[in-house]
Amino acid sequence: MLNGDAGPGVQRAMEIVATLGRIYGAPDLVPVTHVQIAGVSYKNLGDAGVEFLNEWADEGARVRVPTTLNPAGMEMDRWQAMGISPSFAEPQLSAVGAFVKMGVTPTMSCTPYLFPDYVPQRGDHLAWAESSAVAFANSVLGARTNREGGPSALAAAIVGRTPRYGYHLDGERLADVVIEVRCPLREVADFGALSYVVGKQVGSACLWFENLADYLPPLPDDVTEGGDAGDRLKTLGAGLAAYGAVTLYHVAGYTPEANDLGETLIKPGARRLVVDSLDPAYTIMDADPDLHQIDLVTVGCPHASLNEIRQIADMLAGQHLATQLWVTTARITRDRAREAGWVQTIEAAGGQVVADTCAVVAPVRSIGITSMATNAGKMACYAPAHSKVKMRYGSLEQCMDAALTGEWQAE
Repeated sequence: MLNGDAGPGVQRAMEIVATLGRIYGAPDLVPVTHVQIAGVSYKNLGDAGVEFLNEWADEGARVRVPTTLNPAGMEMDRWQAMGISPSFAEPQLSAVGAFVKMGVTPTMSCTPYLFPDYVPQRGDHLAWAESSAVAFANSVLGARTNREGGPSALAAAIVGRTPRYGYHLDGERLADVVIEVRCPLREVADFGALSYVVGKQVGSACLWFENLADYLPPLPDDVTEGGDAGDRLKTLGAGLAAYGAVTLYHVAGYTPEANDLGETLIKPGARRLVVDSLDPAYTIMDADPDLHQIDLVTVGCPHASLNEIRQIADMLAGQHLATQLWVTTARITRDRAREAGWVQTIEAAGGQVVADTCAVVAPVRSIGITSMATNAGKMACYAPAHSKVKMRYGSLEQCMDAALTGEWQAE
């Protein structure tokens, strides 16, 4: 492949993979079972990125393993209804078309672990670029992946391999920081706030939560449904990756490796961190405390699970919204929620269950949105800077109240 025997598209991919392997001192390449590609939105790619993808596809590059896509900048077949301009939509469609030409499945979701057709198993080697998905796969499922870049993930998909270094190795999956939580964690937003407090202090460390299991119900047998435990850990990992650069955490007595290997996963001399308050996080994440009028309430960053969609439908049944609501999710998940009738309930209230995108990577300012409310820690991190909006952050109940009244009310 490196010599060009499989064509220029594959050669370009192997050059990327081999160069990364040399940089990180990998002894060899490891076959991967699945790839998740980030950097899909035209908002992030720009014209140069779209051109690069199309050139790669035209060179004959094709993926060799199951490969899925992160969210795009719009719902692919409903962009006109969302108010997206053709100047954004056309290059976005071109980019996704290039991925499809290379054999990528156009899932456009940041939660590939919620897809029924493929859930990573413990020990699977992956090449995932979406930071929140990397944290979930490593930590909750016990799979193995580094935090890939968009081009390196695509390159790994084309050659079917990734360099064996970092979190692909047993010795690199040991915790540098032991964390004790001494404040109550009651809901998903609290786990987002915890991710801020911890992420800001640990950087890229591997973590050991010694008592976090006290605040977690059991994981469901079917992780693709999310459940309260899955939703909390999804939010925690996303925020740890956004506010820090965490790609692996262990929960004592709970996550797979911690269950089996126990405190042997803690490095000698690991430092300790005690979290006794979430107030510093809420002060920062609830960024605009004087903001009351809300243009858009958004839930689903990372993309909403079936459990979250059900909860929202239950809260909105028989009611009518006063402002816009986006529940962003995977198209696969939306189809399952529609079968249960939850999408119809949300739509009857005036909300939208939006697939393929989210309010971080969509051009929300161009469609008149200047203020947002969310219960998602990652959204609270990225949206103010990426989308130039004012932000309120709090519980799901506060968010639904804001959707129903158009105004944010303090708890």
